[in-house]
Amino acid sequence: MGGPSASRNVLCMNITVLGGGGAWPTGRQACSGYLAERDGFLLLIDPGYASLPRLLEHAAASAVDAVLISHGHPDHCADLNPLLRARALADDPPGPLAVHALPGAVDAVLALDAPPMLAGSYVLRDFAAPGRFGIGPFEVDSWMLPHFVPNAGLRLTAGGTVLAYTGDTGPSPDIVALARGADLLLAEATYPYVVPADSAAYLSSAVAAGQNAARAGAAASCSPICGQARIRRRQRGQPPRPSTGPPRSPGLGSPSAYPEQRRQRPAAPR
Repeated sequence: MGGPSASRNVLCMNITVLGGGGAWPTGRQACSGYLAERDGFLLLIDPGYASLPRLLEHAAASAVDAVLISHGHPDHCADLNPLLRARALADDPPGPLAVHALPGAVDAVLALDAPPMLAGSYVLRDFAAPGRFGIGPFEVDSWMLPHFVPNAGLRLTAGGTVLAYTGDTGPSPDIVALARGADLLLAEATYPYVVPADSAAYLSSAVAAGQNAARAGAAASCSPICGQARIRRRQRGQPPRPSTGPPRSPGLGSPSAYPEQRRQRPAAPR
């Protein structure tokens, strides 16, 4: 691409997808885990089961600047424990890691070790939803979205670029508000087409995610397996831009996704 418009279409945010699997990891993919980078600041979002080894392929544990967690299910936060262990037990421990979560969301994970083990390795920063707060170069807006446990939809803005992330959620008009005009909507899609009736209030489908993205004027990605996305600022009036990273494997919401990762969430919370 050339011309004056291309020169203003500058790189604003890198998103590295560490995993996008369902309720447990497999030998081929981790559960949720996303790394957002802006101006050298690394924000780890929802470090679920098996996301830490994927993270370490991209950055050292000590390089993470903050963690942001949507809700307390372990497929979205379990690997906070080994991340903190890797930092606390290092020969030269880094400073405390800021962990941003809804009140009580990570209490069970933090209780896996006796307090002295992780002492000084983190500082817990509760946030409210709805609300607005800052994490390094990111401005974060939050919405409460329906799930089996309290779940915050998150909208990250940096340099005019917007990433919207639903966490795990059922249907809600707030999803469109969360994603309005976003450069990328990263949406939970436990099922490709139809969510069973007993879970329909708390989980979503890939079809619903696409519909929400269309209503919001956002590009959408449903639980990608792995890869990187480069989110670029749009010109005013431009249509949403899809991510421009390398080709990815199909997401969990795709019928061609790994069959062992489809429909693996329990119908009700355990």
